[in-house]
Amino acid sequence: MRNYLLAVVAACAFAQIIPAQGQSGGASDYPKAPIRIVVSVPAGGGVDSVTRFVADKLQQRLGQPIIIENRGGSGGNLGAEAVYPAAPDGYTLMASQPSPLTVNQVLYKKINFDPAKFEPVVLLTTAPNVLAVRPDFPAKTAQEFIAYAKANSGKLNYASQGNGTTSHLTAELFAQVAGTKLVHVPYRGTAPALNDLIAGHVDVMFVELGAALQLHRGAKLRILAATTEQRVPTLPDIPTLKEAGIGGVISDTWNAISAPPKTPPAIIAKLNSEINEVLNMPETRAHFTNLNLQPQGGPPAALAKAIVEDTKRWVDVVRTANVTITGE
Repeated sequence: MRNYLLAVVAACAFAQIIPAQGQSGGASDYPKAPIRIVVSVPAGGGVDSVTRFVADKLQQRLGQPIIIENRGGSGGNLGAEAVYPAAPDGYTLMASQPSPLTVNQVLYKKINFDPAKFEPVVLLTTAPNVLAVRPDFPAKTAQEFIAYAKANSGKLNYASQGNGTTSHLTAELFAQVAGTKLVHVPYRGTAPALNDLIAGHVDVMFVELGAALQLHRGAKLRILAATTEQRVPTLPDIPTLKEAGIGGVISDTWNAISAPPKTPPAIIAKLNSEINEVLNMPETRAHFTNLNLQPQGGPPAALAKAIVEDTKRWVDVVRTANVTITGE
């Protein structure tokens, strides 16, 4: 009997411990340690700069350091692979462009993660894309570029931020709609791609406006068109591709924060709430507006919707172009 009573007492004590442990996985005491954000692009690109700005404000609110770790390459797959198996405790997060969450599953023959199992946290910013060419490119207008690309099918090369990135897929979409072929030269991020465009080693790049605008104004490259429905307000004299005669090439880019699979909803909710507060700060909005980025925010469902829409948009492009990648 004594042993039985001891067993009952032990069982009751264990039953009380379980809820307590479950509560410690919630958000009431989170975070208690530094948070690591793995950025799926090299340092210096749009995703990286946005993440670092938000992280600086966020760590002030959370009271814990936020460590940025760049894992660029393979269209964002290297960053995703680093985060996917991490403990789902909110201390390892991913900041990424769309590709590892959307088209890489059909673009690459093998990836070591399931994009559908990442937990959406928050959409950070969106940005329009533009068509930019090297400074000495023969075509001076969008119409001239379209004609030149058609007349020189297979001879022009274009830079991208990496396989499967928005810059890659936008160029493929342009080639399909224009009825021409372009040669793809992938880079490990925006900065090295733009450096080679400026140097004249590649001919063209579809790139987010914020990364190209000052280079355009400094005559280091030339923006010929926007891939938006309407003209970009900061470049009112630059037409859209639709105005130049190529409809259907609508493209923007976004970046977002995601968490490993099975991260508790309470932690997701706290991160989402705190990052929304950062995005709504006047200084944050002013900073991103000056970079021609649109702060987004909203609930995790808004990011989930963006992932679904982008997947639908680009999967057809990948399949029509018959693009498959085994690695970089």
